[in-house]
Amino acid sequence: MQTPALPVPESRPLVPPSLRGVAPVVVALPVLALFQWLLGGADFASYLLSVMGVNIILAVSLNVVNGMTGQFSIGHAGFMAVGAYISGVLSLQLKEVALSFLPVAASDQVLFMLSLLVGGAAAAACGFLVGLPSLRLRGDYLAIVTLGFGEIIRVVVQNTDSFGRALGLSGIPQASSPAMVYFWVFLVVLAARRLAGSSHGRSLWAIREDEVAAEAMGVDTTGYKVRAFVFSSFFAGIAGGLFAHFVPIINPGSFTFVRSMEIVVMVVLGGLGSTTGAIVAAIFLTLLPEGMRSLFSALGTEGSLAQRVDQIRMPIYGVLLVVLMLARPQGLFGSKELWDVLPRWLPRKRRGLA
Repeated sequence: MQTPALPVPESRPLVPPSLRGVAPVVVALPVLALFQWLLGGADFASYLLSVMGVNIILAVSLNVVNGMTGQFSIGHAGFMAVGAYISGVLSLQLKEVALSFLPVAASDQVLFMLSLLVGGAAAAACGFLVGLPSLRLRGDYLAIVTLGFGEIIRVVVQNTDSFGRALGLSGIPQASSPAMVYFWVFLVVLAARRLAGSSHGRSLWAIREDEVAAEAMGVDTTGYKVRAFVFSSFFAGIAGGLFAHFVPIINPGSFTFVRSMEIVVMVVLGGLGSTTGAIVAAIFLTLLPEGMRSLFSALGTEGSLAQRVDQIRMPIYGVLLVVLMLARPQGLFGSKELWDVLPRWLPRKRRGLA
């Protein structure tokens, strides 16, 4: 007699039909083109939206490791730095190159995409090299290793001529755009949601809940943890490559331990394991400094507090974390998604649970 299938918990849904195949990508491309057209020449809005998109990519990718798999990485800025510098150096090398069979604008975008993929691949390779030995162990070893890796990368770029040393790397073609950034936002969210509802995702959730029990049931815990870490590192490298192509200069100060902790705060604030929670937290924490600047400007304190927003931002993050841990230790959404916590009077299909 065939064993009946176990019921799927509502908090761990399978991949809905709307996220399967290439249909989401086909729908997303014209939407992103319209989005870019509507922005027009709004330079500040484009920059702010690009920063927000990079933060979303970083938060969602780290959530796969810290949230879904239950590990603890605190060196995500190191992988971001690898992607930023590798893709930036490659773009500088290809600056005068053009593909003769394509228009100049299309050629630039193809070469830009190539540099992004190379930067992401380099970050993924570093993730594999870092994760393979450390993820065989349990406990806080990954946190210690990733912390050390982030500092090693920062010191290396500070002392390497081809990376600009402490002065940073400038002259990188400004080929990025909000449409390109949010294309990668769409890809990382789509990949994370598909992963969460797949058999691989089930194994990651099992490792998070009880690694010993998962291993006893035949789950290759080390293999799944390493694959999740490589996935996360790849998209961190992509985020770094995007960042390098819309800021005037990248320097080691952009990829410090503080930057890694900002990303961890986004994941914890949104809820460990919640993709939409990571998105909401990334948007909120990106807009928070701008809101503070606007508030200080309205209060007439441009010459004092408005210039010190960056210094007081981290203490505010700390206060937010303390309040959150006391009031809601599981984060805003816990391990659920946004549609799981919407009011119950909404139709079931609109909440994405059909």
